[in-house]
Amino acid sequence: MDFVTIIGLLGAFCTTVAYFPQAFKVIKTKRTRDLSLLMYILIFFGLSFWLAYGILLRSAPLIIANTITLVTTSVILIMKLKYG
Repeated sequence: MDFVTIIGLLGAFCTTVAYFPQAFKVIKTKRTRDLSLLMYILIFFGLSFWLAYGILLRSAPLIIANTITLVTTSVILIMKLKYG
């Protein structure tokens, strides 16, 4: 694995894991009142495009990070739509 890929994976790890506390809190409390629906919709589409870009480039850091973050963000978005 080359240095550039390692840097990409480290960045991907940090930005992906950053969504976990919010997702766990939303799942536990079912409280989403203070979350911005527009922000999560935009994040969802942005991640979808980044994932497509990563697939086209065959970039493991982009594919892995955006897949995991897209799933986590989708959970938050679904909870926001359901309980918001």
